[in-house]
Amino acid sequence: MPQKRGRYETFVLPDVVSRFYGANYALFIIEKQGMVQDVVADANSMGQSIRNTGKVSLYGIFFDSGKAEIKPESEASLKEIAKLLDETPALKLYVVGHTDNAGGFEFNMKLSRDRADSVVRDLTTKYGISAEKLKGCGVASLAPMASNTTAEGKALNRRVELVEQ
Repeated sequence: MPQKRGRYETFVLPDVVSRFYGANYALFIIEKQGMVQDVVADANSMGQSIRNTGKVSLYGIFFDSGKAEIKPESEASLKEIAKLLDETPALKLYVVGHTDNAGGFEFNMKLSRDRADSVVRDLTTKYGISAEKLKGCGVASLAPMASNTTAEGKALNRRVELVEQ
């Protein structure tokens, strides 16, 4: 019977093989690890999306619920945005914060703007990006990627987009 430990499932199978000269015992242990997927858009793919569609949606910038402080696990995405901006001197971007529809509209408008401003602040202070290249905007739940009626849809709607100015 499987035992769950974190992201692993462990299966143990005892086996007895009887032979004319006695019994042999074997114990088979199999650990199955759940798939871990850490996807960070790289500067090249972000640039390609911006060239093709004028924007790119990012899901690698993380915030606690209802807060605008960027979580440390967002660093890889921020580095790639900085790399994109360093490699494309003429590129100027709107940093657009999006939320799902949980909570009040006015609260989400402020939250989405504050999150976009946090991204701009980190890019300018920690990564040396010129403030003239970035402008933060918040649109709350006004531009959903999916329906807000499911958890999956809400997760898609909570994002930061980079939109070419």
